[in-house]
Amino acid sequence: MELMLADKYKALLDRFVRDLKGVYPDGLVSVILYGSASSGEFMDKHSNINLLVVLTDTTLKNLKKASPLINNVRFGIINPLFFTESYIAKSLDVFPIEFLDMKESYAVLYGKDCLKDLIVDPKNLRFQCEQELKSKLINIKKSYLKINNKNELKNTLFKASTSVMHILKNLLRLKLKAPAYLKEDCLDQVSKEFNRELSGLKRALEAKKKNLKFSYAEIDSLFSDFVEDLENMVSVVDEL
Repeated sequence: MELMLADKYKALLDRFVRDLKGVYPDGLVSVILYGSASSGEFMDKHSNINLLVVLTDTTLKNLKKASPLINNVRFGIINPLFFTESYIAKSLDVFPIEFLDMKESYAVLYGKDCLKDLIVDPKNLRFQCEQELKSKLINIKKSYLKINNKNELKNTLFKASTSVMHILKNLLRLKLKAPAYLKEDCLDQVSKEFNRELSGLKRALEAKKKNLKFSYAEIDSLFSDFVEDLENMVSVVDEL
């Protein structure tokens, strides 16, 4: 798979993987790139490079060996998760969304493909979708009451809109639909599949992508529309 990343980030990944192999010459099972850096949605200065690092041993004693590498300023943009194969297999029931999101678009940079054969129970996926959406709704309303400046309101909205899309993608999977890679295309799928307009979420994603400017009244209105969309999707998942 050809990575759709700038050469400087490809070189950074190569160096990180090489150094990681030096830290774990015998216990490194796999290094897998996932998220925006593998899907083509990576945004310079805004996105992180997410890695799944599979080891034979993730005790603190063993993980500590990687501390100098992880804390190297050069690799600050890289966000690694350290798991064992056993932990992944036993966590599919608790984190189905996270592992399906990884599986959706990834590239094996080193070693074994630990995502290829993962299977998620739809009942576990539906439960997490409901739990995550309702938690988002509670927390975003709570945050709204504490925010009194435009930039913080905008940042909260943009962050929430991105995280909600991960959940909506998985509602499509529950309907046996393959979600599109790009958020805008996926949102169109969700709107059609569940007969919901979701204009607030659509405008929030567009505003984030284009870094649009807003007055306080405009961002407040968009925030309200987004919350209304979120409430609509909570009612959808209740009926699944």
